[in-house]
Amino acid sequence: MSKLKTACALAATLAVASFVVGQAQAKPIVYPSKGQSAQQQQKDEGECYVWAKNSTGIDPAAVATAPAPAQQTGPAVGGGERARGAVRGAVVGGIIDGGDGAGKGAAVGVVAGGVRARNNQRSQNAQAQQQAQDQKQGAMNTFYRAQGACLEGRGYTIK
Repeated sequence: MSKLKTACALAATLAVASFVVGQAQAKPIVYPSKGQSAQQQQKDEGECYVWAKNSTGIDPAAVATAPAPAQQTGPAVGGGERARGAVRGAVVGGIIDGGDGAGKGAAVGVVAGGVRARNNQRSQNAQAQQQAQDQKQGAMNTFYRAQGACLEGRGYTIK
């Protein structure tokens, strides 16, 4: 397969996957397909909510209010990167400009190592945030599937 065809196939797959994920994230729509009254639907939805919560162990209220993972920061972050940067800078500075250059190179290396450490930490924090969001969404999808199964069993159409 040509690179263009592969790229197009990948783009199409990602578009479909993002559409499916977007659809899975939404709360299901309940239609009273057997003519259930609004009061009966409200009662059934409440009972199915409790059943889904008990069956899955997932409490949508707790999932919605769960705190985000703590951001890791502080002086301990990046110490190793700063030290490695200082050593690299001292070596390069010493080679280029003798003894005085080693000190300057070490200082520059500490700064560069700190920047690298902060960038690494930001990336790790972003990954942790995404994983937490994915876990929340997975839990909600499981809950909604259970609630939908209960409501379908009571004669509702779920979309």
